[in-house]
Amino acid sequence: MSPKFHHISLYQAPARMGIFVLILLFIWLPMATPIYLLFGSDPNLVTILTMGLLFLIFIFLVFFWGKYVYHQPNLFKIYGLKWTKFNRIAFIRGLSLGLILTFALFICEGMLGLLQFQPPSMPLFTLIFEGFLSGLGIGLAEELLFRGWLLDELERDYSKRKSLWFNAVIFALLHFIKPIDEIKRTFVGFPGLILLGLTLVWAKRRYGNNLGISIGIHSGLVWGYYVINVGELVEYSGKVPPWITGIDGNPTAGLMGLMFLGILALWMRRNPKNISHLK
Repeated sequence: MSPKFHHISLYQAPARMGIFVLILLFIWLPMATPIYLLFGSDPNLVTILTMGLLFLIFIFLVFFWGKYVYHQPNLFKIYGLKWTKFNRIAFIRGLSLGLILTFALFICEGMLGLLQFQPPSMPLFTLIFEGFLSGLGIGLAEELLFRGWLLDELERDYSKRKSLWFNAVIFALLHFIKPIDEIKRTFVGFPGLILLGLTLVWAKRRYGNNLGISIGIHSGLVWGYYVINVGELVEYSGKVPPWITGIDGNPTAGLMGLMFLGILALWMRRNPKNISHLK
């Protein structure tokens, strides 16, 4: 093994993460540029292709990183991505929690007269299937990145508490990369993203550092919101300002969403589960 790769493992987390990201972009950008040039007229297709490519390169780089930097050829297992009975059960539980939380929020808002439900704008089966694929893809990719790679890098140098907060803040900041005017307009959503980041770390730790629960919760939240948003299932009454129900209809960017997410956060922050009977 090259000595320069060995020394990377001795650097502080920011340096290691910076090197990792630079390598990732160095490989990805030359491949992504032709996609932008060929399919620039279809932004959605460009996003799907380029982000899919980025994720595949990320997977490859993690294998490389584990083998040559940490002498750990299976970093995914260390991240908590394991095909075990417990992780599968945790994923299903998380998926159910995410869905229930999302629909409970909108049902509660409907009962309070803050919105009205309406028929879906597209076939329900198509909506549910597309939402599941979207939720699973986003949940898997983001949890492997943030609660997998990023959290592991942080925990190699920092305490559990510092790693928790660094992870949540970085998660929120990277989801808030937008023009200044948009940041100001939607800033109420920033605390919601931090709370979501904290919740997903607490969930992983509560379930024995297995990633299934975090992937499930994240996927369920995205799936539920996809069905509501893309299916145009609700129409807001306008009785209260958007910061209560969510800026642009985004539940995490509103007081009601924060309250429901806070309930989940408190639940996941409790002591670790007794998981011995499920392993």
